[in-house]
Amino acid sequence: MDPSVQKHFTVVDYVIFALLLVASMAIGLYYALSGGRQRTTQEFLLADRSMSCLPISLSLIASFQSAVAIVGVPAEVFVHGTQYWFIGCAYILGLLIPAHVFIPVLYRLRLSSAYQYLELRFSKTVRICGTLTFIFQMVIYMAVCVYTPALALNAVTGFELWGTVLATGLVCTLYTTIGGLKAVIWTDVFQTVVMFAGQLAVIVVGVQQTGGVSEVWNKVWEGNRISGLNLNPDPTERHTFWTLGVGGVFLMLSLYGVNQAQVQRYLSARTEKEAVRSCYMVFPSLQLALALGCVMGLVMFARYCGEDHSGKLGNSSGDAMVIYFVMDMLQGLPGLPGLFIACLFSGALSTISSAFNSLATVTMEDLIKPHCPPMTEARATMVSKALALSYGLLCLAMAFLSHLMADSVLQVALKILGMVGGPILGVFCLGMFFPWSNSIGAVAGLAAGLVVAFWVGIGSIVTRTSSVSSLSSKCQNVLMSHNTTSVPVRSITNVTISATSGLKRFYSLSYMWYSGFSCITVIVIGLIISFLTGPMKEEDVAPGTVFPLLGKLLWFVPERVRKRLCCVTPLGHTLSGEQSSSSPQQKRSNGVIFTQVQVSDEEAENFLPEADVSRLDYETSV
Repeated sequence: MDPSVQKHFTVVDYVIFALLLVASMAIGLYYALSGGRQRTTQEFLLADRSMSCLPISLSLIASFQSAVAIVGVPAEVFVHGTQYWFIGCAYILGLLIPAHVFIPVLYRLRLSSAYQYLELRFSKTVRICGTLTFIFQMVIYMAVCVYTPALALNAVTGFELWGTVLATGLVCTLYTTIGGLKAVIWTDVFQTVVMFAGQLAVIVVGVQQTGGVSEVWNKVWEGNRISGLNLNPDPTERHTFWTLGVGGVFLMLSLYGVNQAQVQRYLSARTEKEAVRSCYMVFPSLQLALALGCVMGLVMFARYCGEDHSGKLGNSSGDAMVIYFVMDMLQGLPGLPGLFIACLFSGALSTISSAFNSLATVTMEDLIKPHCPPMTEARATMVSKALALSYGLLCLAMAFLSHLMADSVLQVALKILGMVGGPILGVFCLGMFFPWSNSIGAVAGLAAGLVVAFWVGIGSIVTRTSSVSSLSSKCQNVLMSHNTTSVPVRSITNVTISATSGLKRFYSLSYMWYSGFSCITVIVIGLIISFLTGPMKEEDVAPGTVFPLLGKLLWFVPERVRKRLCCVTPLGHTLSGEQSSSSPQQKRSNGVIFTQVQVSDEEAENFLPEADVSRLDYETSV
C-alpha cells in the first residue's frame, strides 16, 4: 500500500484497543480463580452444564460473526452489491432444523463431543474419521480468522503484521487455556457488544460524512448496488437466491447443527429447553449483524463513488478497503478508530477461542480418552489445557500460510466451511435420518464427500482466471458476476446459463453449493454402500441415535409401514403402538450395552435432559 495514504492511531485508539485485550484476559483470569477453578474436565470443557440461554446465544453469534464477516461482508457488498443479503433467508431453516432435530438428539445423549454420537450410531472408526476431519477444518479456518484482521490493519495503518498476529493469538490462547468454556462464552458476550458498537459507529459517522441517508441511497441506487431477486437456476452463478437461500441452508446446518464449536455451547446449557431457546435467540441477532455489514458496504460505496483506490491499496483489494474506509471516516474522532479495530479483533478472538476449546474437547474425548488408560480428573484437565495451548500455537503457525490466498477472505472462509463442513454434516444426516445406514457406508460416504469437495475446490483454484477485481466504484457501474456472464442486478428473474462446459463448468460451481453438494454425496454413497454391505438392523441401532424424519414426513403412509422405515425413535420415546414394559430394556450396539427406559413424551422432555441416569456411558463395553 502507498505509505502516503496510510492512517494512524492516536493514543486514545491504542488505549481502547489495549483495553479489549486486557478485558478478555481479565475474564479468563476470573474464571480460572473462581468456582471450581477449572479443575475438572466437566467445568473446563462444558462449563459444568450450567449456562443460560442468553450468554450461549451471544456466544453462538460471536463464533459465527468472525473478523472474516466483519471485513468480508462490507467488501462483498462494496464490489458486487447486496445480493449476498439474501443469505439471511437461509438463517430460518438453518436455525429451526438444529433447534428441533440436532439439539434434542445430541443433548439427550448427554455427550461431551458431537463425534461421540458417531460411535454410538456407527462405530469407533467413524468417530475418529469425523474428529480428524473437524480438526483439519478448524485449524485452517482459525488461520484465516487470525490473519485477516492483521493483514487489513497492516495494509492501512502500517501495524506490524506478525506482531499483531502474535498478540491476538497469544492473548486468545491464554484466556482460553486458563478460563475454559466459561471464559470463552463470557468473553464472547463482551466481544459481541463491542462488535455491534464498532459497526454501528462507523455506519452513523459514514452516513453523516457522505451527506445523509438520502444521498447514500441515491448513490447506491445509481451505482446498481441494490440487487433484486436473482432467480437464475444456473449453479455456477456465484450469488443467486438459490445459491444463497438454499445452498446457504446446508452451510448453516454444518455450522449450527453439527459443528463442535456450536454443539459444545448447546451441551453446556442447563436444560434442553435453554439450548433450544439459545438457538432461537441467535436468529434476530444474526439478521442484525448481516444488515450492519451490508449497510456498511453500501455507505462505503456511496462515500467513494467514482473513485479508484486499487492503486493505493495494492494487492490488499476490497478487504483492506474496509479498514481504509473506517480509518478515513473516523480519523478526526479520537477513540472511534480504536473502537472499530477492537470490534474487528473481537470477531477474531471470539472465533478462535471457540475453536481452541472445541478442538481441545474433541481431541481429549475422541482421540485420547478412548485409547489411553483411565486418567484422574486432575490429569485429564491438565491435558485438556495443554491441548488448548498447543492448538493456539499451531494456529499461529498456520496463519503464515494464509497469505497465499487470492480470493476475498469471505469467499475463502465459506469455501473452507463448505468443503469440509458439508461432508461432516452428511455423516450426521446419514446416521440420524436413515436407520439402515451402517458404519462401512458412513466411512465410504465421508471419504467420497471429501474427495468430491476438494476436487471441485482445488479445480476452481487451478482453472481460475488471473483477473483481479477492481476497486473502482463508478456511480453508473454495472456489476459483473465472478465467474459467469453479466447479470443486471435489478432484475427479478434471470435464466442466463453460462457457456462453459465439461470439467470447467464443474469447477465453476458456486462456492455456496459446496456444502450441500458434498453433503448429498455423502448420503447417496453412504446409502448405496450400506445396502450393498448389508443394511443395519433395528436391534443393532443404539437407542436415541435416530430421528424419525421419514415417519414425520410420510405421515400419510400406514403406521406399520412407517414403523419399518423409522425403526428407532428418539431417546426416551416409545414406538407407537408398542406395549410398555415395567423394566428397562437392554440393547447391544457396537459392543456397548444400552439401557432403554420407556417413558411418556412429557416425561422425556422434562426428565431426561436433567437426569444423570439417562446418560449413555459409551465407554463401558461388554
